[in-house]
Amino acid sequence: MFQHSTQHVASYYAHTCADRLVDRAALEGEHETEVLIIGAGFSGLHTALRLALAGKRVTVLEASRVAWAASGRNGGQAILGWSCDMPPLEAALGHERARRLWDSMRWAAQELRALPGRHEFDCDYRPGHLWTSVMPRRVSLLTEWQHEASHKWGHDSLQFIPRTQLPEWVASDRYQAGLFDPEGGHLNPLKLALGLAAAIERAGGRIHEQSKALSYREEGDHYVVDTERGRVRADVLVLACNAYLDKLDPQLASCVLPVGTYQVATAPLTQAQANALIPSNVCVTDNQFVLDYFRRTPDNRLLFGGGCTYLGGMPKDIAAATRPFLERVFPQLKGVGLDFAWGGHIDLTLKRTPDIGRRGALYWLQGYSGHGVLPTLAAARAVSDAILGQTDELALYQALVNDRFPGGKYMAAPLEAIGKAWYRLRDSI
Repeated sequence: MFQHSTQHVASYYAHTCADRLVDRAALEGEHETEVLIIGAGFSGLHTALRLALAGKRVTVLEASRVAWAASGRNGGQAILGWSCDMPPLEAALGHERARRLWDSMRWAAQELRALPGRHEFDCDYRPGHLWTSVMPRRVSLLTEWQHEASHKWGHDSLQFIPRTQLPEWVASDRYQAGLFDPEGGHLNPLKLALGLAAAIERAGGRIHEQSKALSYREEGDHYVVDTERGRVRADVLVLACNAYLDKLDPQLASCVLPVGTYQVATAPLTQAQANALIPSNVCVTDNQFVLDYFRRTPDNRLLFGGGCTYLGGMPKDIAAATRPFLERVFPQLKGVGLDFAWGGHIDLTLKRTPDIGRRGALYWLQGYSGHGVLPTLAAARAVSDAILGQTDELALYQALVNDRFPGGKYMAAPLEAIGKAWYRLRDSI
């Protein structure tokens, strides 16, 4: 569906990683491996690293470059939880089993902080997430989650921030209140992915870029995957393609809808300006249905996003499309230079629940619905543990049912766009 490229898009992240990008050879000829992972985004990289460290022979195929898609372009917000929030998970699993998934999310938050030091790379991690309310009537969502998180899920470190104290956290009059989570944080996602890739290779894993998987098939008790110039025979196959799965597995692809999303990075601000915008240096989101998200970067830019498209394309001028929303939050930045503007595609499921599963020795990870920095790590633990023989956690994900989008290939996106237009209108009233 989407065109792959030999280069990363011209994002702020690619700019900061120019000296870290290395070319990895395409797959050529016949190969054998124990575990073949298709997709070098967060899902595939986390899974590959855990398996390589466990002694498995691991090969990763990437159609473009490591973290070329959403994993290397996202907002860099490491926020606890899933896009669907906890009610659908509890409804499907019951409280005790849903609590196990929530505990895995807290583990992922801790593990993400530890990975750079353990594997000797830096990803500009900064702690703290502030969830805000734009509408007075939605302040109750903050306090309700604070109570639920503490009493139902054992997450008792959330701090309610009343409007009078918000200037200490974010310099915007748009917000009525906030909820601070010290276990969340923000980072440079491309630096994280490149650090993971290097760690995989040090552990003996192999990564091939420019190696799009054209098809896969079962042959006896193995899987065979063909690329343009090579072929791999594997005991275990992991599909970690997300929005780019497309024709490789039409059945799985029908359960996710590719959605475009985009963001900008301003020109560098002075240290005083940056400190004044977000004194706490946390990442910030709001609880509108179509949310804004933003954070400071180490070189004192404001990274701001939130726009999305449901019909596959992107605005012709992402900077112009995003500027009104940035200046709505920070009118003091009116006319600020925007040095970078880029977008990409995320994969939504119908109920926004993650789609992580297994059929025999075939595994897949997808459906993060725009909320994947921590969920990819939690899901990768479940899949890698299952490959190593411990299937309990993966069974939790498999109990979540993700239906196909109504309308089929041609009508799913328009129907979803109509629904989202209603929610946008409701947010504006």
